[in-house]
Amino acid sequence: MCKGGTYDIFSLFKYIMQKFMYKLIAVDLDGTLLNSYGQISQRNKQAIQSAIQKGLEVVLTSGRSIMSVKNLAEEINANNYIICGNGAMVYDLKNQETIYSNLLNKNKVLQLIKICDENSIYYSVYTKDTIITKNLNYNVLFYNQENANKPDNKKTHIQIVQDIYNYVLNSPEEEYIKLVVCDDNNIIFNSIIKIMKGVKGVDVLDVGHMSRKLIKSGTEEFSIEYFYTEINSQNVDKWTAISNLISKLGIKREEVIAIGDNVNDKTMIENAGLGVAMENSAPYIKEIADIVTSNNNEDGVAKIIEETLF
Repeated sequence: MCKGGTYDIFSLFKYIMQKFMYKLIAVDLDGTLLNSYGQISQRNKQAIQSAIQKGLEVVLTSGRSIMSVKNLAEEINANNYIICGNGAMVYDLKNQETIYSNLLNKNKVLQLIKICDENSIYYSVYTKDTIITKNLNYNVLFYNQENANKPDNKKTHIQIVQDIYNYVLNSPEEEYIKLVVCDDNNIIFNSIIKIMKGVKGVDVLDVGHMSRKLIKSGTEEFSIEYFYTEINSQNVDKWTAISNLISKLGIKREEVIAIGDNVNDKTMIENAGLGVAMENSAPYIKEIADIVTSNNNEDGVAKIIEETLF
């Protein structure tokens, strides 16, 4: 589907003409490649493998930190590059080095932490390899659940500390990927967002809906629902990170497919040669996409790869 459900003439022509021209697929994780349980379906894995075998570069582009994205990249054998922290970093997996970054400095993180503490709202701080938090709640609870089925060397490192401000103040770490703020009360959440938007030198992700994730515990299943925002250094976005990577690889904008579902995918969906939104995306994300595929629980990523490349 295109532009909210139908093909217009321009988009159909673009789709047909570029069908065999793509060289890189940028794929979001949560709400896109991953289903509601945080898993990659077999069909999605097979479609990605087929794309890689045809010579396409597949790059996971996520708000997550390096270890979490790296593990999922290994699972689908997309072992060259990953984009983390909503575009804050481009990481070369083979050479184990950062090739592009735009990170928060310590002083800015301390300023944001102080605001959160003064307003008694839940938050977590992301370094390149660790999530720092006061307790397991909201998004961190979900990552902790993911860790349960992973060996120690593949777990997302979660550091629980009671005084995050002093922990960061005394840490040798000088750069941070992002800060995530969560709450299940919309009034409280919106008040903190308003304050955060007044902080200079940062970008506040304007998420207009609740996040919902499913967790299995034995035979039982329960959902986690919360409002959230992610705060990055100014001018961090996924398309800027992709642009830096494709410049290095000699790939043109028109040769990129970008697949996502959320506001942090907006820039890459708008600018890629083929911008794809998931059916579970917010309406305004669907409107800017060239094509809308099935939702993340119905192999939407696999379907668009199969339809576009084969």
